[in-house]
Amino acid sequence: MQTITAVARHVVEIKKSRFIVAAAPVTDEAAAKAFIASESDASATHNCWAYRIGQIYRFNDDGEPSGTAGKPILQAIDGQDLDGVAVVVTRFFGGVLLGSGGLIRAYGGSVAECLRAADKIRLTPQVEKGLRLVFSDHGLIKSRLERIEGATVLSEAFGADGIFLRCLLPSDQADGVIQSLIDLTSGRLVVDSQDGRSGSQ
Repeated sequence: MQTITAVARHVVEIKKSRFIVAAAPVTDEAAAKAFIASESDASATHNCWAYRIGQIYRFNDDGEPSGTAGKPILQAIDGQDLDGVAVVVTRFFGGVLLGSGGLIRAYGGSVAECLRAADKIRLTPQVEKGLRLVFSDHGLIKSRLERIEGATVLSEAFGADGIFLRCLLPSDQADGVIQSLIDLTSGRLVVDSQDGRSGSQ
């Protein structure tokens, strides 16, 4: 599973209609809706869109015949095994009707081209962990976490008796990483009992 790394754009003209594609990486529905709103052009004939965020997906034909715009956009996202992506296709009608098949090809094809050209990054499922450590182990733990691909320190809280780190670890390596950190600190590191979970990042 992958996502795109930045906003990607693509413009194509098909039988005098202009299709303007904008795609962006998004982490939640609020971000997807904000992107769709920011990219939609009120002067255009249609602003059709779709997004996929894990198991959540939505699409909209915005006045085009049912099933000819939003669904092909979503299928283009899914067809490239992408997640955390929102796409808006703004259409300026050029006076020539494309028919249902033509619309499906135009929307799906223009989005597929845009996404193919976009820079991508592989998504790693992650789990959130809370780590309690003594001051003397701080540098050692931070250094080790920085060398683990897919590990991210979310926050650090300094207290009277030590430091609390909240971090994301690759789900498939989390147990091994935690054990290695405990070993590294000769058992001084304590894993917080109230771990939260995070989805793909």
